[in-house]
Amino acid sequence: MRKIIEEQMKLGEVDIRKIAFDPRSRDEIPQLLRGLQHIYCTPSLQLAVFNLLETHLKRTGNGRPGMDLWKILVLGVVRLNCNWDYDRLKEMADNHSKIREMMGHVPWIDRTDYPMQTLKDNVSLLTPELLDEINGIAVKAGQNLVKKNAGKLQGRCDSFVGETNIHYPTDINLLYDAVRKSVELTVRLCDECGIPGWRQSVFLLDKLRKQLHFCEKLKHSPSQNLEKQKLKTHEIKAAHSEYLEQSEMLIDRVTVSTDLALKSGDATTAGQVVVIDRFTADARHQIDLVTRRVLNGETIPHEDKDKIFSIFEKHTEWICKGKAGTPQELGLRVGLVVDQYGFILSHLVMEKIGDIESAKTLLTTAKKRFPDLYSCSFDQGYWSPENLEELQKIVPVPAMMKKGRLSQADRERQESEEFQQARQKHSAVESAINALENHGLDRCPDRGINGFKRYVALAVTARNIQKLGTEIQKKERKKLERSKKIKVGLKRKEQMAEAA
Repeated sequence: MRKIIEEQMKLGEVDIRKIAFDPRSRDEIPQLLRGLQHIYCTPSLQLAVFNLLETHLKRTGNGRPGMDLWKILVLGVVRLNCNWDYDRLKEMADNHSKIREMMGHVPWIDRTDYPMQTLKDNVSLLTPELLDEINGIAVKAGQNLVKKNAGKLQGRCDSFVGETNIHYPTDINLLYDAVRKSVELTVRLCDECGIPGWRQSVFLLDKLRKQLHFCEKLKHSPSQNLEKQKLKTHEIKAAHSEYLEQSEMLIDRVTVSTDLALKSGDATTAGQVVVIDRFTADARHQIDLVTRRVLNGETIPHEDKDKIFSIFEKHTEWICKGKAGTPQELGLRVGLVVDQYGFILSHLVMEKIGDIESAKTLLTTAKKRFPDLYSCSFDQGYWSPENLEELQKIVPVPAMMKKGRLSQADRERQESEEFQQARQKHSAVESAINALENHGLDRCPDRGINGFKRYVALAVTARNIQKLGTEIQKKERKKLERSKKIKVGLKRKEQMAEAA
């Protein structure tokens, strides 16, 4: 049975409403916590967020109580906004006084620590759907603070690459990854089933790794002498042949062991074998690619590689956006719609699609959540006649630049005052993208496509809550400055009165 938050305060506990933050602080932690405090202290926002947490995460039934839902939200957004790994999150959750006060701990008395696995298990409960709804609540709260009148909401749409946590892929190191995981999982399975034959598994993998490094260091001869070129080519083929032989030998032994385990195992064993078979299939595919490329001298088409750039993160894509100094990036595109105040209205993880296919989904989601969205600007990469026609049905002013020669109608559209106003401020979307990348979304350490989507949604939500806290701090600083000026003015009047 989970609670949203402990309602009965403990002796010495600081009420979340009374936690004090320095409005002049430019650090991200006070800004984020101030945004969370605003959500907690505003009854309508608190009720909306607590209802969402209860609906999505609360479980009924017997058993020991889990972590409070408010604590899970606090730890999740703090982790992403500060770009911490779980080791740093544990240290701060155990020892950072303001974070602990925000979670309801008694300062200097309550020494509750958070085990590493507890943090991982609970933060991973936050789903992208839940975070999207909380994000919408935070954005509306922020817009209510910064809007001076009921003006039109203006959007800016762009995309960037969120990198997955992988090494640079080559067929030989992907082969090593597949063989290594096959052997390690098989050794664990054989130990459970009492099957012998893997006493030297560590030595065999170390031998394979050394052969991999030897192959990686070999380069084709730059000499113009044909004999030297042939000798070097022969040496490269011999090294790769040895590497392939060792890999095939290990994969064959893995297959024999899994067959024995299946004969004497149960349903759990069968599930483990399925996972091992997936890695062995990857290994055999990479063996085929290395054989064709190195031994047969073929140039392998990109399609024949099955577009696998990681054995573990198979959703990874090879993306070339034409940026200077960054010829390619390994990850997934993430599309954003940002308003004129810097809040992220909607986002989309773009699997196997480009900018053109994502524009309608991004804008439709943003318009559904924020009906007053009036215009949205796009780069030329989003252009297509069909796209423009669809987007015009969603917002009155889709400021999309056409590629190529302009017709008279296109010229009139692009020279209109509303179009020009939207385009002139489009570059501000890069600020939101840069802020996300600096606050955790440059590289995703979470595993799998579900972990990637959760990580992106958590980063967007954390950034909007931080932005909310920043706007509150601005108002508080202005109040301090006004009060300071009033005090200075009163003091000056008193001095003038005494002098008179």
